[in-house]
Amino acid sequence: MASFISTLLLFIVTVGITPAVSQSSHPPESMCYDWGVSSEGAVSVMEGEAGWLSCPLFSHPSVYNYTSTQSAGHNLFWYRLPEGHDLEQPITYSSRLSKDRERLWLQPATVEDTGQYICMLRNKSSCSKIAMHLKVLRRDELALTSDCPPPVAVVGAQVAIPLQEGWTLNCPDLQDAAKMTNSTPLVTWYHVKTDGSRCYKYPFWNTDRQQKGASLEFYVMLDPYQGLYYCTVSYLRKGKTLNFTRSINVTAVYPTTLPKEPDILHPTEDQVFTVEQNTEVRLVCRGLFPYLNSLWDIWWTVDGKTLDKLNNPRFSKTNRQVKYDYGDRIEESVLVIKDFQSEDLNREYNCSVRNDRGSKSRRAQLEKEVSLPSMELGCGLGVTLVLMLLLFVVYHVFWLELLLLYRSWFGTDERHTDDKEYDVYISYARNSEEEQFVLSTLRRVLENELGYSVCIFDRDSLPGGTITDETLSFVARSRRLLVVVSPGYASQGSQALLELKAGIDGMALDGHLRVILVQYKPSRRQGWVRELRRARVALALVCWQGEKSRELTSRFWKRLRVELPVRRVSSREEEESSKEVALMRLHSQNSTNSQTGLITNTVKDPQKVLNSAA
Repeated sequence: MASFISTLLLFIVTVGITPAVSQSSHPPESMCYDWGVSSEGAVSVMEGEAGWLSCPLFSHPSVYNYTSTQSAGHNLFWYRLPEGHDLEQPITYSSRLSKDRERLWLQPATVEDTGQYICMLRNKSSCSKIAMHLKVLRRDELALTSDCPPPVAVVGAQVAIPLQEGWTLNCPDLQDAAKMTNSTPLVTWYHVKTDGSRCYKYPFWNTDRQQKGASLEFYVMLDPYQGLYYCTVSYLRKGKTLNFTRSINVTAVYPTTLPKEPDILHPTEDQVFTVEQNTEVRLVCRGLFPYLNSLWDIWWTVDGKTLDKLNNPRFSKTNRQVKYDYGDRIEESVLVIKDFQSEDLNREYNCSVRNDRGSKSRRAQLEKEVSLPSMELGCGLGVTLVLMLLLFVVYHVFWLELLLLYRSWFGTDERHTDDKEYDVYISYARNSEEEQFVLSTLRRVLENELGYSVCIFDRDSLPGGTITDETLSFVARSRRLLVVVSPGYASQGSQALLELKAGIDGMALDGHLRVILVQYKPSRRQGWVRELRRARVALALVCWQGEKSRELTSRFWKRLRVELPVRRVSSREEEESSKEVALMRLHSQNSTNSQTGLITNTVKDPQKVLNSAA
């Protein structure tokens, strides 16, 4: 009796069901241990197909074995509890309902067979029973096709076939059907693609899969051959043809010739985890497990101890599958350390992986995160950006003033580096509106306000000379050629065009001469002379804006000063320069009067002229 009780306790631990002792009517003289309902779930059978129920008491041979229980005087009884009933009913055996060892056969099953079935094992001194559900599926409730078996067929197995290798697929439970008949059962194979788009009945579309007897032979496994395979078994029993269907889920895996040792993908050997004190730290480990159809494991150790042996509530882990590819799986294990402390930095953290082919471990290196003064850096960066924006705005608005200021400080006065006589030579269209602008405005400001020495041909040339020679001479002795562009430029005679050509040639030959264009009135460039249109690409153009440009502080005069030579003179130098210019003009006027025989009293006293000029 003691051995029987120990056997029952072992079965409780194995099955995981708490028994309830009940007084059953079968047998009346003993109590029966009720193990409840089997945890394996309901058995589904298609209406009109053969099916069977296996007593769950014999699912663990170490507890109950049919042969040993029979020799010990135990008998197996089957009862049925129909749907909507509370009382168990004994099963009346017939040619359709029969018992074979630990199985109850339904050949075939009908809709009325649906319900709960109880298998009871008892003798004169003991009794045990367990229940299971049977569900018979009606054909008119399923969307069946002529090419495929029922979609609710029992999945018999999960089979993984290596790519580019051969395999033999056997129909499950075929030997059970062979016991029920003296003839060889007939097997028909079907293949449903992985996406469920179509069902194929053997023979298939190629010769890589051939049926040999009851088995399906794979000569070469390819990716399209994955999917659900049905095998329908037909057999003859007592002159009646019966059948049942089983299914096998076939998946492709990488060939067996590839390495099958596990590997650690993360962390790498030189990777360092940056941690921060008083925060939650998560150390991630990813392991690669090639397909082996065997056990595998991934885990963390802290100071050589697994987390269950460490017994520290601050340490925990979470595992999940990251990727599954043809049988190879990438698993992730995250070590979570709550409220990370400074002493945790000195611990040793190792991630390990293992399967039947080997194992591998890698240490996780930790370093303390250097806290940066984020507030100070943010403020400094903000101030820097504001200053850069202000500088950009200031330069964009006051770039002319800044450039003039820079030239006044660091610019070189060209009078000390060349032997030129004039700063500016002004070229304009004679007998036009521009002539009045040149003589009354441009010349006056350049000479009197800005202190430049200006050369105007009609004023500074000596009578009796050749116009061409003197024009070329004046242009060569000037540092800048200022061309007043207008619609009538170079069309009122050849003088302006000669000055322009001399300036362009001098700019090409003498690097000290530069040409400046001043546009007095808007004009289309199509009306300019050819030389002027060609030179415009490399020349500066300063536009006169009427009344807006009259003030010396206007943009016109600032832009023009940028193109003119740097002028930095003292008041004494300005006075001497003015006297020198006055004397030159006086000399020119006297020469003209003497040649024409005119004697005037206005030039008798040169000193008065100098004083008036000053």
